[in-house]
Amino acid sequence: MRLLYVSEGSSDQGLRPHIECIAAEAGHRIVLTTPQFARLSGRVGHSVVDKLRAARDLDGSYDVVLVHRDADNQGADLRHAEISSAVAAVWQDMPHVPVIPIKSLEAWLLVDEQLIRLIAGNPCGKVDLKLPKGRAVERVANPKQLLKETLAIASGLKGRKLEIFQKRFAQNRHRLLELMDPAGPVSEVPSWNAFVNSLRAVFQTPESSRDS
Repeated sequence: MRLLYVSEGSSDQGLRPHIECIAAEAGHRIVLTTPQFARLSGRVGHSVVDKLRAARDLDGSYDVVLVHRDADNQGADLRHAEISSAVAAVWQDMPHVPVIPIKSLEAWLLVDEQLIRLIAGNPCGKVDLKLPKGRAVERVANPKQLLKETLAIASGLKGRKLEIFQKRFAQNRHRLLELMDPAGPVSEVPSWNAFVNSLRAVFQTPESSRDS
C-alpha cells in the first residue's frame, strides 16, 4: 500500500514510525511518503488542499491519505470537515485518516514523564513536573508552550546551557514523538486513540473496497 502523510510541519514527521508500526501489526507492507513542503514553499500554499494538490502533482498514486491538523481552538469536528473536504476536492473517494490532536500534537507528548526526562538529558531528575494525566492533557490551553517549559525544568539546566538547550526544542520534540510508546501513557488520550483506530480501520478495509 502507498500512503501519503501530510503533516503541519517537519517535526511532526516523527509520527512516521508509529504509522509504519500500526501497518505492520495489521499485516501490511507500506510505502509512506512524507513530502517536505517547506522546501517547495515558493510553489505550495499552506492550506490542506494546496498541499494535497502538490503531492498529487509530484507523485499522485496513493491508496490512503493521512492529514495532520491540530484542533487548536477550532475543535475536532471542524478539522474533520476541513480534511474531508480537502481530500474530496483533490482525490474523490480517496480513503483518508485524520490526525487531529487536541489542542496540538504537543499534548500527546506531555503525558510521558519518563520520556520527557530522558530527552531532557536528566533521566534521574526528581523535580516535580506537574504533568497532566490522560485525557486531562486535552484541556491544556497551550500544550506547545507547556512542553517547552517542562523540558527546560526537567533538564535541570541554568543560564547559557539552558539557552542552548531551548534552541533545540524542535529536535527534542521530534525525538519525543519518535520514541513515544503508543501503548504507554498516550494510550489514555482520546484524540490519540481516535487516530490509531481510524488508521487500523483503513488497514482492515478490503483492498477491493478501497479501489472502488
